[in-house]
Amino acid sequence: MSDKDNISNQFSDKCSKLLDEPEIRFSGIVDKDGNLVTGGFKEGLTPYEGDETRLQSFFDFVSKASIRKEFDDSLGPINYLAARRDKAVLVSFPFPVSHILLLISAEPTVDIEDLAKKVVEIFSGVN
Repeated sequence: MSDKDNISNQFSDKCSKLLDEPEIRFSGIVDKDGNLVTGGFKEGLTPYEGDETRLQSFFDFVSKASIRKEFDDSLGPINYLAARRDKAVLVSFPFPVSHILLLISAEPTVDIEDLAKKVVEIFSGVN
C-alpha cells in the first residue's frame, strides 16, 4: 500500500465527518507535493468559480508558512492558519509529522475558533 493510499484510508472518514458540518464547503487532505489525497467539496454543493484554483493558491501559501520554524521556539508551532474572505473562510491545519495539511473552505459565517475545536475533536491523535 502506498503512502497516498495509507493517508487516504486514515483521513477519508474524518474529512467526511467535517463535511457533515453545515458551514463546511470543502474538507481535504493535501500531501507535501500539493496533491489532494482525500476529501473534496460537499456533495450537492456547486463550487464558486475558481474554488479549486483558490484552494491550490491557499495551499501554496500555507505550506510555505507552515514549514517556517523561526518562531516555534518562542511562540510554539502553528496550530492553524486562516484567511477570511467575503465569500468564504479558508483554514489550514498542518500535521507536521506526516507532512500533510488539512484544508477547509467554509461559509463566511463560520466561527473559526469553533471550527478549530471541531477539527481537534475529529482529528485528535493525528500528527
